[in-house]
Amino acid sequence: MALARLRRRSDFLALRHGKRASRRAFLLQALPNGTDEVRIGFTVTKKLGNAVMRNRIKRRLRAAAAAVFPEHAAPGHDYNLLARPHAATLSFPALLDDLRSALVEAGGSIPPR
Repeated sequence: MALARLRRRSDFLALRHGKRASRRAFLLQALPNGTDEVRIGFTVTKKLGNAVMRNRIKRRLRAAAAAVFPEHAAPGHDYNLLARPHAATLSFPALLDDLRSALVEAGGSIPPR
């Protein structure tokens, strides 16, 4: 399953009304999109640091999503990962575990195979 990116502001705003799952490193928002496509967006605000730190956090979140979403994300959902300060320092295996559990909690997950 290929992951498409959320790019339009209206898509991000619509996700505010979806289900949420809060973790140490991020807040996951999930909402059905009416298609068979899984789309994902990333939000990293300036509160988290300078451009170098924000880009590092985005790279970590993209890598975690690429590892977890193909097997665990439900088709036909939009997701947004809002980064928190721990996204830069949390170990990568812990980040993956948090992402898996957040997908289950937000209701936009399929059981592992």
